[in-house]
Amino acid sequence: MPKVELEAVPPERRPALEAMLQLYIHDFSEYWIGQDRGEILDSGQFESDPRLGRYWSEPGRSAWFIRADGHLAGFALLSGHSHSGLPADHDMAEFFVVRKHRRAGVGFDAARQLIAARPGQWEIAVVRANVRALGFWRRVAAGASPEVDEQQLDDARWNGAILRFKVA
Repeated sequence: MPKVELEAVPPERRPALEAMLQLYIHDFSEYWIGQDRGEILDSGQFESDPRLGRYWSEPGRSAWFIRADGHLAGFALLSGHSHSGLPADHDMAEFFVVRKHRRAGVGFDAARQLIAARPGQWEIAVVRANVRALGFWRRVAAGASPEVDEQQLDDARWNGAILRFKVA
């Protein structure tokens, strides 16, 4: 397995994160079939997320590069948002590993490192259509805490599973 390291994304590295967000949106767009989102603009890119700047300006939010053997392999965006409406200290807002490094333990190790370093109440929301991701996040949550509460929502707050667990 590659050596997995996390690197806080400083504001001056935002362009690299935005470039990887294009790959993330491309992968994720398959879940938006029939919706008015995920279209490629005339520039040849997907629309960028105007909320990205919050990861450097709001408390409780952070952006991380995931490296595999020193190479950029993905990113994670953390916040304290709660999709369930229940209190949460930490939320895996977005998480992405490039295809080359998937199924090699890179994502699992990165998620484990991010979660273990942040005690408190965690919440991870997984879009209903992303079945493979739900299996991944169930394994991550089970490795992080002996008790994991899974809720299924289909309302204005969220459509999919929400995993809640505490890290000591």
